[in-house]
Parts: sequence; C-alpha cells; structure tokens
Amino acid sequence: MEINKVVAGIGELDQGAMERCRARLDNLTKPPGSLGILEELAVQVAGITGKSLPELPKKASVLMAADHGVVDEGVSAYPQVVTQQMVMNFARGGAAMSVLARHAEADLVLVDIGVAADLPEVPGLLVQKVAYGTRNMTKGPAMELETARKAVDVGMELAMDLAGRGYGLIGTGEMGIGNTTASSAVIAALSGLPVAEVTGRGTGVNDKQLARKIQVIEEALAVNMPDSRDPWDVLAKVGGLEICGLAGVMLGAASKGIPVLVDGFISGAAALVACRMAPKVRHYLIPSHLSEEPGHRIALELMGLKPMLHMQMRLGEGTGAALAMNLVDAAIKITREMATFAEAGVSCAGN
Repeated sequence: MEINKVVAGIGELDQGAMERCRARLDNLTKPPGSLGILEELAVQVAGITGKSLPELPKKASVLMAADHGVVDEGVSAYPQVVTQQMVMNFARGGAAMSVLARHAEADLVLVDIGVAADLPEVPGLLVQKVAYGTRNMTKGPAMELETARKAVDVGMELAMDLAGRGYGLIGTGEMGIGNTTASSAVIAALSGLPVAEVTGRGTGVNDKQLARKIQVIEEALAVNMPDSRDPWDVLAKVGGLEICGLAGVMLGAASKGIPVLVDGFISGAAALVACRMAPKVRHYLIPSHLSEEPGHRIALELMGLKPMLHMQMRLGEGTGAALAMNLVDAAIKITREMATFAEAGVSCAGN
C-alpha cells in the first residue's frame, strides 16, 4: 500500500460538524461544559466522523503480537516463549484483553505480525507475519527498513479492511515480550530525552534488571544512532514489528475518518511514530489512559494529548483502550439522547 496516498487522505476535522455538536451540547439540560472531557470527546468524534450526531460505532480492538531479539540481553522478567503462549490465550478468550473486549462489545482482532514461531491455525488469529521477530538491536538495526515498511503496510491494510466492514471505532493493543524496551528506545530517540527518563519496569523487573534495561537501550541507541528527524529510521533501528503495525493502523484509520483509541505505552510509542509521519493523525487519536510506564506520559505530552483514565495500569494488550470505549459510547449517547431545555420544558440560564 502506498503510504503517501494514505497520508494524503488524512484530512482536517469537520469544523462544521464540531460546531453543531458543541451547540447542541450547550443547549442540553445542564450547564454548558459541565460534563467536561465527555463533551470534548463528543465534539472530537463529531469532527472525525463528520456527523454532528455520531452513531454508536461498531468496535474493533486490534492486538498486534510480535517478538523482540533484544530479550537476549535480559531486559524482561519473562522468557520470549510467553509471547506465543499469550497469543494462544487471547485466541481462547482467557486473557485480560479478551475479557475487556467482550465487556466493551468489541471484536478482538488478533494479529501475528512477528511472533518468533509458527503458531497453530486457530479461529480468531490473523497471521500476517512480516518476520520472526526483530533482531537484537544492541548488535545492529532491529530490522531492515523494508521490513518496517511492510509491517506498517499490514496495519494500514487492516484498518482499511475494518473500515470496509463497517467498524467505526478502533482500539489498539499489543503483545510481545521485550516491547517496553523497544518502545523506550523509540521514545528516547524521537524525544532526545535520557533513556532513564522514559524507561520503566515493564513486566515488573527489579532494580538490577531495570538498570540493565536502561544500559541495553543506551547501547542500542549508541550502536544504531537513529535519526530523531526520521521516524522510519527510528522504527527500523530500534523499533518493533507490532509498533510498526499499530502505527499503520492509526494512519489507515485516520485516512478513513475512524477514531482510534490509543492504549498505553507501546501504543503510545506507535502513536508518536504515526504523528511524526503524518501530523494530522493526532486529531484522530483518543488517548484512553495513562500507563504507569514513565515514557507514556512523555509520548502523550509530545503529541499534546491528555489521557482520560488514571487507573495505575501497565498491562498493555489494549486493556485501557477497551475500558475507554464505554466513554466514547457515553459521549455519543449524551449528545443523542439528552433533552434540550426546550424539549424538557426546563428554563435555561438567564430565564
């Protein structure tokens, strides 16, 4: 898929729809602005969809799974085999994200974009494997530039397919042992901040392992010297296949006028990459929650986005995005179902 055409298809938000939505919200039986971020969310969805009264969307939670060669450096509390084990757990419906997707009435779209093993054919698993994981980025680039482009293409094409099947809201999530290491490297490279400021405990590493993780990322950045001005260079040298795929999902969804709920740290890194590729993408992103990983806050600040939920979560998988889907529904229902002052026979301010 030609990324330039996709990027060119990302337009500005519909200001007319936003103004009409805001005017209706201000005329509902409440003080103007009293529902805070819920009202802002309704207006944003109106701008994205071009409908002043958006309809309740059909929802999809996209979960990209991939492995990372850097786990050889001892950066995770879990072995790499857990990635493939968890993919099967998702497919069977037993993971946290499986439960929360059902709770949100969202279809879980499980994608093997780079698991380092051939997985059994099971219902609900979409195999779009670009490579069997990335290489150890302390020894050289995590992947070739062409590999990164293919992984972004997978995400864009998936978003286009979901749009064609009538999905109107997409959540992002991931699975991959070692992916907080890659995400920290991506955010450090794009922000220019010290690695220690953007790196957290991931799967729950202890102090010694955290120090090792920071050292490994610093080594990877020193070896590869990614260009902070070039998101493709950063992706290829220190990124991950699921990060590429999720960035592609965001680009593709934005080009089709579909709002994207961004999950936590890894999705935040993908969002930052997507915004560097196409700045207009930012307006189509809805930040669901604030991860406990310190780099997530930094990524959101770099994009000028404010998270809605503060739940002390750090699981990933798309769990925070799934929880926030209910907020999108609530914002739309407020706009569509609340009565105006005139309809309710209630006196408005000043009367």
